[in-house]
Amino acid sequence: MKNKNSIILFIACSAVFLEALDLAIMNLALPLIQKHFHLKEEQSQWLQTIYVLLYGGFLIIGGKLADIWGRKKVFMSGALLFLITSIGAGKANSFEFLFFFRAIQGLGAALLMPSAMAIITNTFVTEVARSKALGIFSSFAAIGSGCGLSLGGIIASSLGWQWIFFINVPIISMSLILAFIILESDTQTTDTIPPDFLSGIILSFCIVLLSYFIHAIPTLIYKPIQVIVLLSLITLSLVYFIKRSGHHKNPLINFALLKGRNVQIGNKAIFLLGSFFLSYLLVLSFYLQEILGFSAAKAGLLLFPFSVGSALISRFLLPCLIKRFKIIRIARLGMSLMFFGALLLIVSMHYQLFVYLVFSIACVTGAGMAISIPSLTVMALNQIPVDHQGVASGVNTTSYFFGSGIGLSLISLIMQLNTIFPSTTKQLIASMTLLLLLAALAVLYLLKKDFAQDRETDRLRKV
Repeated sequence: MKNKNSIILFIACSAVFLEALDLAIMNLALPLIQKHFHLKEEQSQWLQTIYVLLYGGFLIIGGKLADIWGRKKVFMSGALLFLITSIGAGKANSFEFLFFFRAIQGLGAALLMPSAMAIITNTFVTEVARSKALGIFSSFAAIGSGCGLSLGGIIASSLGWQWIFFINVPIISMSLILAFIILESDTQTTDTIPPDFLSGIILSFCIVLLSYFIHAIPTLIYKPIQVIVLLSLITLSLVYFIKRSGHHKNPLINFALLKGRNVQIGNKAIFLLGSFFLSYLLVLSFYLQEILGFSAAKAGLLLFPFSVGSALISRFLLPCLIKRFKIIRIARLGMSLMFFGALLLIVSMHYQLFVYLVFSIACVTGAGMAISIPSLTVMALNQIPVDHQGVASGVNTTSYFFGSGIGLSLISLIMQLNTIFPSTTKQLIASMTLLLLLAALAVLYLLKKDFAQDRETDRLRKV
């Protein structure tokens, strides 16, 4: 049984590793894709933005499907869709086809991730075993990000940008085969009332519209009617979603399950982490290649040691931290590393000091993500009942990717403000300053909540 559980954990971890790898690996390949298809900078960024938007927008639907149709079915469906779109993207001979497959790939990931997390929480039922498994699962996200950064440039430069998609094929194929053989058949849900998928579509619509609005602000300044229409659609859709969720007998999201203190803290903090991390990777990629003149391969070689460091921290340091400290303090440590990493990158850009760049990468991709993602995920999911893990993991990951979509859109906005920031270096420094403020906000939020928990504990002891 123990060996079987280890294989199941490996299957789920391969999914999150692949998802994180695919997000990170795109950053170093974007300049090559941009040159190949003769694109503007803001056009190529949409390959990352559309993936994040559709991924984050449909995660809750993916989680609900995992809860009612079965974790195995949804996992394998998502894996198969991810496999097909990876092949299609790699073979795309135009930017339009590449954009299409990248978008559908985001939908595949939206099925894959929450079902993988639900598989883990259903397999490891005790609190200790589940916390450990979730920690390992989430650490693979950090490892995947590190490997994507380090391998992306090398693969794209030596084999062509198409191979950042083809590399998915053997990994996802292995996951599909093992899942078919090892995972137990799904049990049918006893719910007689169909879930409220319309709310999920409305929520996804809001996320996409909001991020598009932020991304397109420079072009909308002189189009007040479009601004009014977009803001009206977003507001009305959100109001209708909240009202409908409160009255439906089987809502897409049972908000009562998300009212736990740690659940709320984990979801809010991971939103801020998402708004920081993918934007940091994007800024770092353009700084290395456009300002410092690194080739994609050289950038990958620079980042490779830090992906190894991330793996070592996840494997050896993180379990020790979880045993000795409150999970909220571990999360605060991770976000503090993000803050210092952003500060060091700003100093490096301004004074052209390479050593500060190295320490920045070490703080963010080497240690920060290896600590932040697992701790915040455990906080958000550990107290959720097994039958609702799919939706809960969908909400958690949606928070991360909603933050990512907003962060990427804001960075794109800054990069288009040529009159305010006339050089690429100034645009990148302005972008990192924004990310520094987001990281500081996350640290202060976790510090405040930690103090509040301590005061509550002291009050209960006195009673």
